[in-house]
Amino acid sequence: MPPIAFVSRSDAASEAVWIGALSAALPQETIISFSAMSDDEKQRAEIAIVANPDPEHIAALPNLKWVHSLWAGVERLVAELGPKAPPLVRLTDPELSRVMSEAVLAWSYYLQRDMPAYRKQQQHRVWQELEYRQPSEMTVSLIGLGELGAASARKLKDAGFNVIGWSRSMKSLAGIETVSGDEGLNTMLQRSDIVVCLVPLTEQTRGLLNASRFGIMKKGASLINFARGLIVVTDDLLDALDSGQLSHAVLDVFEVEPLPDSSAFWDHEKVTVLPHISGPTGRESSARIVAGNIRNWRQTGTLPPIVDIQRGY
Repeated sequence: MPPIAFVSRSDAASEAVWIGALSAALPQETIISFSAMSDDEKQRAEIAIVANPDPEHIAALPNLKWVHSLWAGVERLVAELGPKAPPLVRLTDPELSRVMSEAVLAWSYYLQRDMPAYRKQQQHRVWQELEYRQPSEMTVSLIGLGELGAASARKLKDAGFNVIGWSRSMKSLAGIETVSGDEGLNTMLQRSDIVVCLVPLTEQTRGLLNASRFGIMKKGASLINFARGLIVVTDDLLDALDSGQLSHAVLDVFEVEPLPDSSAFWDHEKVTVLPHISGPTGRESSARIVAGNIRNWRQTGTLPPIVDIQRGY
């Protein structure tokens, strides 16, 4: 059976851990780091499992039938491999949906319970109770109703928040108000106390949250960005925070990661910086998902759902 290539930009130790987990889930397969493959093995490989691979390494595997990413977000993979890439499969893991929805709820509570304000009061030794807001008094909106957004919407709804979800094309989600298109997005932003961004990065969503959109948001609303940094225009967000149009931003993703020391976000009193931890990839869970997809392909020749290169996800 042809070997499976493992292609990443990780160090050897990290690759070894991933290959170990994948090999345990696929004991009948031979999974080899690209750096350790012979020329013959590179020629024979039909599948590559990847984590931010060097495009030149993918090009050096001329007979690939498909590529399986270990990440849910694939915009970098799509951009770097281009339209002539083999079919791309992104990781679709129910555990990721649970973990992400947990993070969305946790940080929505953080804002609903005025944790940033209490943190500031502590720094100034201020002992003052702030007025409590019930979840039912607040509207949380989700930009993006894919698997992560849908799971987060349900979690928020169960917690008692008013929830609105936006997607590019209209979707229906039981018990959740949904909107679509530019008009739907603008109307939703005007009504929201907390806006959660979970949409994929595409040419259509790059810079989606900018000065114009911050300007129509409810004054004092907050932003949570768990999607990609380039969806938010950094300078426009800082201006909205400095003017008081927005009260706080919880940011887990940035244009450049790790976040440079020079970034204004680090010291901004209205920004909570997180090191890209809202949706961590569980190695064992991911390995099981990848293994199931590969076994099914070996048995039936049927690919899992592939990435739409034009859409970017």
